[in-house]
Amino acid sequence: MTAPNDPGSASACPGPTLAVDPLTVEVIRRRLVSISDQVDLNITRTAYSPLVYEYKDYAVGVVDAQGRLLSQCTSGMPLFVADVLGAAVRDGLEIYGRDGLHEGDIVITNHGGTIGQHLNNVVMYTPVFDPQTRELAAFFLVTLHWLDVGGRVVGSLSKYATDIFQEGIQFHTVKLRSRGEPVAEIYRMIRANTRFPEEVMGDIDAQIGGCLMGRDRLAELIGRYGLATFRASISCIWDQSEAVARAAIAAIPDGTYDASAFLDNDGLNAGERIPLSVKVIISGDSMTFDLSALPLERASTMNAGRSGGGQSVARLAFRYLLIPFEDANEGSYRPLDLVLPEGTVMSAGPNAAKGHYNLALPTLIDLVIRALGTAVPDKAAAGHYATFSTIRFVGKQPGSGALFQCSDSGFGGWGALCDADGPGPFRTMCHGDTRSIPIEVQEASYPIEIDSYAIRTDSGGAGQFRGGPGLSKSYRVQVPCMLFSTFDRTECPPWGLNYGLEALPGAVTIQGPDGKISSALKENVQLAAGTRVVVETGGGGGFGDPRLRDPQRIEADVRLGYISRESAEQVYGLRLDEKP
Repeated sequence: MTAPNDPGSASACPGPTLAVDPLTVEVIRRRLVSISDQVDLNITRTAYSPLVYEYKDYAVGVVDAQGRLLSQCTSGMPLFVADVLGAAVRDGLEIYGRDGLHEGDIVITNHGGTIGQHLNNVVMYTPVFDPQTRELAAFFLVTLHWLDVGGRVVGSLSKYATDIFQEGIQFHTVKLRSRGEPVAEIYRMIRANTRFPEEVMGDIDAQIGGCLMGRDRLAELIGRYGLATFRASISCIWDQSEAVARAAIAAIPDGTYDASAFLDNDGLNAGERIPLSVKVIISGDSMTFDLSALPLERASTMNAGRSGGGQSVARLAFRYLLIPFEDANEGSYRPLDLVLPEGTVMSAGPNAAKGHYNLALPTLIDLVIRALGTAVPDKAAAGHYATFSTIRFVGKQPGSGALFQCSDSGFGGWGALCDADGPGPFRTMCHGDTRSIPIEVQEASYPIEIDSYAIRTDSGGAGQFRGGPGLSKSYRVQVPCMLFSTFDRTECPPWGLNYGLEALPGAVTIQGPDGKISSALKENVQLAAGTRVVVETGGGGGFGDPRLRDPQRIEADVRLGYISRESAEQVYGLRLDEKP
């Protein structure tokens, strides 16, 4: 039997109203992804803040006229497209209706009840019309993290917020441009509600440019083939993707699989662990994610709405485990069902605080993989470091006194597989290809020195296949400033599998000018000039008995600094008589 997405599998692919040849389907499939990728690159070239042009805290995608996913860029933030794009457009259609959306309109939304993520994540989209019939055909979208949208603290990510109104301004599906003309009132609102107007407006210009560029190229594609052929091809692509997804699920034995872990706390109530559990039900070629046992939404910032929370967990975990090489589109997710009652930490109400909506997400994705690992051991992976590991330095620039915010995120280790060492250091499973901000950019832009940046020795879990390592990064601040840190999973380290050992969790250590040392995992700390902050990220768990590891691999690990000589001898049982 020919693969479902093979262009040679049939002479024609049946669409909703006509047959379309497979070559046309493939051209449209690849062109959709290519357009998103081109816009992705253009935003990198034109954005203002390092968080966007270096770290790539944004994503690009296309949905149809009903808000169903057509494609997304291959290197954007997966969390921004799992169902956030569709949710934004569906809300816009409900508010404006199709007749209320016109050529040249640009709409923005960060509404907590729609997007379900922190208010910094702003979805921007523009309608795409068929050049021939002027019928609404699709929407082109760019989701981007704005540096600051007001609220209690610089950066809008307050540890102490208990509802969303303390976290900044909400734009509930409003037009930034109407028929091509800027809506001056909205621009004034944005400028008046951010502490970094120049940076935010610069990133917004890049976001607008991306939407318009994507709109024009998508309209050109539709015009070339005609809307009927375009829609028939999309229908075919969805059907093919669904077939691939169902075949992957059908290969898993029917049954109910579960796994549990916990977070250190909710970010506000220290010492109160947050239990997390998932249940995955396989029935034929369908998969159900049951997240009904999750805790109720909290009076803290760890909540996420359904679209940005539970729905993202299900879709991302499914893709990582079963269809990692398939293009993302609505057809891929047809076999999935989600059981998630309203009012949990992953389906919180519109007014729940969501500043750290991402706190539980990587662990929940990891738990799905852990649960299904018993059913598909060839795809099983040990736990990854599973925490966003974010830190922010906020203060005033020397000389000018201008406010600055240096944001950074830790890259850690991923879990080992049954036949391979764990990869990394990477960002979490929520992040895709987000990149490390270069040290040169950080030191040139902010009054901060980076003393060291290195592999964190022995951070990956030992095993026949070793977990990926974490990193150690040392900052020294040159001016008084505030440190905002968000680390978790220090009490529930990344687990090993099949006798593999757990990995080291992350840590943040502060050494003041007086030599006093303290820890800051989820803290807001005032730093004096000269303070040193050492950020250590966790590793990935190991797979298999460490005593079965290839001695040559152990020696190479010691040479590269992944493991210490002591670990090689005491944990792996390899005596190193001579320095390798």
